[in-house]
Amino acid sequence: MFFLFTCGTHTFQSPLAGAENLTVQCQNCGNFSGRIMKRWEWFTFCFVPLIPFSLKPYKEVGCHICRFNQDIKYRPDVQQQMGMSGGHPDGGVMMGNPNQGGHPGGPGYGPPPAGVPQGQGQYK
Repeated sequence: MFFLFTCGTHTFQSPLAGAENLTVQCQNCGNFSGRIMKRWEWFTFCFVPLIPFSLKPYKEVGCHICRFNQDIKYRPDVQQQMGMSGGHPDGGVMMGNPNQGGHPGGPGYGPPPAGVPQGQGQYK
């Protein structure tokens, strides 16, 4: 008598609640195709998921073009768009409306580098 059993893993993936419509830039390939996903990896026996590898799902930015995944704790831009805590250490805005301080010279940015002309009329 011969029995054949298969063991392996299976990854379940779904959009993260509250971020279904967000599309962000992939930091690997540069395309604006990153989606915020919730991912769980399970141990399977005879193609039946039995045991999860972690108690909580991974929250990641995934690019469907280059298949790159990055945890959202390393992406302050994603955390700001989702309204989560984190982001820029001094509370400044990293990107966005210039009237809100998202431009050089706003909160969180230092002075321009020395030797860079500032103003108009420098080049005639």
